[in-house]
Amino acid sequence: MQELALRYGMNPHQKPARVFSSDGELPISVLNGAPGYINLLDALNSWQLVRELKAASGLPAATSFKHVSPAGAALGLPLSEVEAISCFVQDIELSPLASAYARARGADRMSSFGDWAALSDTCDEPTARLINRDVSDGVIAPDYEPAALEILRAKREGGYRVLRIDPNYNPPAMEQRQVFGITLEQHRDDYTVTADMFKNTVTNNTTIPANGLRDLIVATIGLKYTQSNSVALAFNGQITGVGAGQQSRVHCTRLAASKSDLWFLRQHPRVLGFKFAKGLPRAERNNAIDVFFLENLTRAEQTAWEKCFRQVPQRLTHEEKLGWLAQVNHVALSSDAFFPFRDSIDRASASGVRYVAQAGGSLNDAGVIEACNEYHMVMSLTGIRLFHH
Repeated sequence: MQELALRYGMNPHQKPARVFSSDGELPISVLNGAPGYINLLDALNSWQLVRELKAASGLPAATSFKHVSPAGAALGLPLSEVEAISCFVQDIELSPLASAYARARGADRMSSFGDWAALSDTCDEPTARLINRDVSDGVIAPDYEPAALEILRAKREGGYRVLRIDPNYNPPAMEQRQVFGITLEQHRDDYTVTADMFKNTVTNNTTIPANGLRDLIVATIGLKYTQSNSVALAFNGQITGVGAGQQSRVHCTRLAASKSDLWFLRQHPRVLGFKFAKGLPRAERNNAIDVFFLENLTRAEQTAWEKCFRQVPQRLTHEEKLGWLAQVNHVALSSDAFFPFRDSIDRASASGVRYVAQAGGSLNDAGVIEACNEYHMVMSLTGIRLFHH
């Protein structure tokens, strides 16, 4: 197949729309549903991300994509009991691939609502059962077990989008895109993220342990497919927060760090003990957890939030939240370009960041390095910018 007709382009009024290959067969096939233009943008970007994570780590990988950026991405590492509860998967036996998906979907469940999923390996039944429970638009994988495909084909009254991609497909070296009728061409970003990328440590502390190196790789590969400017935080083989598409570097960092903070706050004993109202949907549970950490709610917001519980929990004080987050450590942070000022480092320090990777090349590199030294962080200057648009 060289062409696939689409319902419409980015918006319903943008018709006609299609995806096609001008040189040979398309590397994707539709096993169920009717994918749209944005679905395919998410699918093709997300597949590249999980393929690279698998190649770099040797572990199954998964990502949750929304509007052409990852809401989360992770490796298939086992979840602790607390992590499983935080990801709402404590009731199911997880395969390594399902663990990767649970982590990718669980770190920022608010942003993942209505996502596109990508899997590095053949989708097995445990992973399909997890996907089936979430509000999601579609999935792409190299293949599907028969039982898994049956589950996914039944999702959304049979309309769930399921794509299979040829895992051996590699695109041409040159890529093109059109903007306003004008064609742009460039060599595609085929830079390979490896441990060698982080060898140029420039801080007083130069030791990056194996777990820190793994998490820098996870965060950095994630950034390759995140709309710029972007910063990502990672811990224990998963991205815990992404700041995507911001015009300033510090806003990227603030957004990514605040999302990472929420991932760790979800593991607070008071959250783990929530007694939700009977029958409260999973998405509304996520909303209730998110609102739990907000301050200065209106009376209407407070009333709506309280209705989510059989027993209304006592809110954490500002000091209790800071105390819990003070225990977080050894978080990795990667930036898709240099830090022009130390403000991003100051913000990252409050979210347990210990390992930092950035391109370098700012006139203020020395000031940023000094900030890392003050917080006893390790920072690598990679010399590689990873903008993605």
